[in-house]
Amino acid sequence: MREKTMIAKKINENYNYTLYACYAGYVVQAVINNLAPLLFLTFQREFGISLERIGLLITINFGVQILTDMAAAKYADRIGYRASVILAHACSAAGLICMGTLPFVLENAYLGLVASMALGAVGGGLIEVLVSPIVEAAPSSHAKDAAMSLLHSFYCWGHVAVVVLSTVGFTILGMDRWYLLPVLWSLVPILNLLLFTRVPIRHLVEEEDRTPAKQLVSSGIFWIFIGLMICAGASEQGMSQWASMFAEDGLNLSKTMGDLLGPCLFAVLMGSSRAFYGKFGEKMNLRKFMAGSGVLCVCSYLLAVFMKNPLLALAGCGLCGLSVGIMWPGTFSLAVKHCPQGGTLMFALFALAGDVGCAAGPGVVSFVAEHLPKFGLKAGLFAAILFPAVMLVLLRALRKDTALR
Repeated sequence: MREKTMIAKKINENYNYTLYACYAGYVVQAVINNLAPLLFLTFQREFGISLERIGLLITINFGVQILTDMAAAKYADRIGYRASVILAHACSAAGLICMGTLPFVLENAYLGLVASMALGAVGGGLIEVLVSPIVEAAPSSHAKDAAMSLLHSFYCWGHVAVVVLSTVGFTILGMDRWYLLPVLWSLVPILNLLLFTRVPIRHLVEEEDRTPAKQLVSSGIFWIFIGLMICAGASEQGMSQWASMFAEDGLNLSKTMGDLLGPCLFAVLMGSSRAFYGKFGEKMNLRKFMAGSGVLCVCSYLLAVFMKNPLLALAGCGLCGLSVGIMWPGTFSLAVKHCPQGGTLMFALFALAGDVGCAAGPGVVSFVAEHLPKFGLKAGLFAAILFPAVMLVLLRALRKDTALR
């Protein structure tokens, strides 16, 4: 018995490095998704890009991630987790390097930004599909839903690092040399790529044990989870992608204060929510925790939109981060409990749905803001309340579905 315990402990210790690589993987995805929004106003001023075309960059980012999710659903198992996750980091690094170079090399700077966003999005999409099932498959002594929440908290800490370190970089280098920052950030995926070449990786579900795709998508509860993922991504990114610009342009704060009190506060509180559940989640009802978060999310959007005091409006941005923290990883965890044999395909389809939401949320905000210029981003953020409201309805439906099973 003691010998078996020692063997299990040794396996867990070996897989600790796999977990560290996965944590860093979410930091890489945070860099891909959140560095560009810090530069939206700079892009607008330096290259003369309209707000609508800036919004299109967000759509391109998450749109390419959606296409990547679709491809990964079909080919990730065939190619293998290791080769796929290494490719993800290579694309992420290349996209960041291109962001700092292509706008100045190509005649059309906007096309350079589009190309760099698309390349990085391939890496971000693959990371989202692969990292969660790698962690789910790794041997662990912790509850899986708590471990999943802790994993996703590293996306938030990566977001915080992007905001804080980039703000320091802008201060030291000057905004006229902003292009150096994406190149420096490319070191993170490059180093993590090297780590993924060495760590042990297990598959989540063997091919013969997986739920067939037709059976998976014909299940009603599967589509409830798809809806939850869309709402989770939209609720999060609807605020996150516009927080910096909202703070600078809508609340008339400086670039430094806008970034620190907008997206940085959002990310800190989102990470805190995920870390809290990662620590104490075993004692909580996950569905009820998510429902409470949905209510708080609606309130936080209303606070950001209607408070005339800039600090109170920014408090709304921060509370939004606190409220959305559990939505994405919580949906993953609930889905694993209901569909334990879903395998990589299920994670890929959920990542796809989440990225649809990540594109839809900021897209709705920019569309409404563009067509209601009198109210600007506040009108767009008010429209985004739709997503956490729908999530509450779906969570109610999930409870009824569970009661009938």
